[in-house]
Amino acid sequence: MEREAMDFDVVIVGAGPAGLAAAIRLKQLATEGRREISVCVIEKGSEVGAHILSGAVVDPVALDELIPDWRTREDCPLKTPVTSNHHWWLTEKGKISFPHFLLPPMMSNRGCYTGSLGNLCRWLAGEAENLGVEVYPGFAAAEVLFDDKGRVAGVATGDMGLSRRGEQKATYQPGIALRAKYTLFAEGVRGSLSKLLMKRYALREGVAPQTYGIGLKELWDVPPEKHREGTVIHTQGWPLDGVAGGGFIYHQENNQIAIGFVVALDYENPHLSPFDEFQRFKTHPAIWEMLEGGRRVAYGARAINEGGFQSIPKLTFPGGALIGCSAGFVNVPRIKGSHNAMKTGMLAAETAFAALAEGRAGDELADYPERLKKSFVWKELRQVRNIRPALHKFGILGGTLYGGIDMWLHALGLGFLVPWTIGHREDHAATGRAAEFPKIEYPKPDGKISFDKLSSVFLSNTNHEEDQPIHLQLKDPDVPVRVNWKEYAAPEERFCPAGVYEILGKDEGEPRLQINAQNCVHCKTCDIKDVTQNINWVVPEGGGGPNYPNM
Repeated sequence: MEREAMDFDVVIVGAGPAGLAAAIRLKQLATEGRREISVCVIEKGSEVGAHILSGAVVDPVALDELIPDWRTREDCPLKTPVTSNHHWWLTEKGKISFPHFLLPPMMSNRGCYTGSLGNLCRWLAGEAENLGVEVYPGFAAAEVLFDDKGRVAGVATGDMGLSRRGEQKATYQPGIALRAKYTLFAEGVRGSLSKLLMKRYALREGVAPQTYGIGLKELWDVPPEKHREGTVIHTQGWPLDGVAGGGFIYHQENNQIAIGFVVALDYENPHLSPFDEFQRFKTHPAIWEMLEGGRRVAYGARAINEGGFQSIPKLTFPGGALIGCSAGFVNVPRIKGSHNAMKTGMLAAETAFAALAEGRAGDELADYPERLKKSFVWKELRQVRNIRPALHKFGILGGTLYGGIDMWLHALGLGFLVPWTIGHREDHAATGRAAEFPKIEYPKPDGKISFDKLSSVFLSNTNHEEDQPIHLQLKDPDVPVRVNWKEYAAPEERFCPAGVYEILGKDEGEPRLQINAQNCVHCKTCDIKDVTQNINWVVPEGGGGPNYPNM
């Protein structure tokens, strides 16, 4: 069957905060300039917001600029201002609460809102459609299109109706070619096409490697007497031992708590399980007390960019640009990135619109990174560039102390006293051999506060067509047993938060890797942390994956 083709001025891959902000800004500029511009956004989730997972505490600085009257709009889902901010250092049974006046101003959440980033994206998609943007959920961008000069000329969606062996089923439909004068990639963390573009155009040449964390999150309905709407709590310390990360508890509207845990993926012990660390975190007396009597209603997981300023790649290439978490603009100490993602989408949109207005197409949007350097995004990330790598360089206690001093110096206008930039190393390279580290015994889940992976995946509403090509590709099928299992005790069984990877046949002396691809929540951790870099995550059929409500 011949592939259908559609032509647009701008195609945007991904309906997250960056992609939707870019689409809205393009249409706003077209209206102001009385010009016609065609904009298409495609999204691999079954609906906009289905794959969006964030804490989330949102700094509205970019939203204020994009849609100034959002606070007065009754349909806008961002309604809960942060009213109380806490930072705890946990020991196994107790906690130390940092006095608020000691925290650097950047750590304050004054003026921020807590709520569902997925619901905010659903609302932004409606705003985009009202302006004339074509938004197509359920379509996964599987291929980058290039013209005869090597420029990006759009994307193609994946074929539908292929069997696991790659054969055409009765339901087969070829992908659609979405051709564009400019293509903006807003795939989120570790996007499969963004990764391809970085390699093809050497976008990471001369910059530090990107580093990541894995964020795990649950939503809980709790009794009204335990709910403190607008309260935000961040934690460090227990249960992690010498590993960067910590917990968050956000009291959102309707007696609901968003609780989660982040583990930096540069940990060394291959026996560590981020999922089980999260479940153990909830058994802390201070956390247990908040959840007891409540009911868990949702679960999800997603990788997070943590490289910051020194890991920002070259953002442009002929015919397109990277925006949002495809490039990595998370402010790690603030645990926020959606405002930066939106702003980068807006800046790229302004650059693309200017190029189209001048009659250009397919060239490099060189003004986009220049605009970025004049924005709050650049200033903000530059100030905190050393905070995350300091935790690895000086240890958790030393790095936390260093980070506090560093941020206070910048707050006092003395940032020139810390002119250096601390580097990163790739997360998979940090993994040590199993024999060099102690095994970690995790308590069994009680089914009330702590849970197992499979019951958790059930709450993510994850669904894939089972008879389709496996989207978790192995470069060498022998490596998982020959190297990962024998030397590293198969860490993929533990770093995956959804039980996708299993080593079967160990007791019989015939170990083999089983990939339960239908469980995949699209967190991308396997693509990042696999010690041999043997796993390549590519998009499954459009519409597959989690269907997060309210996340």
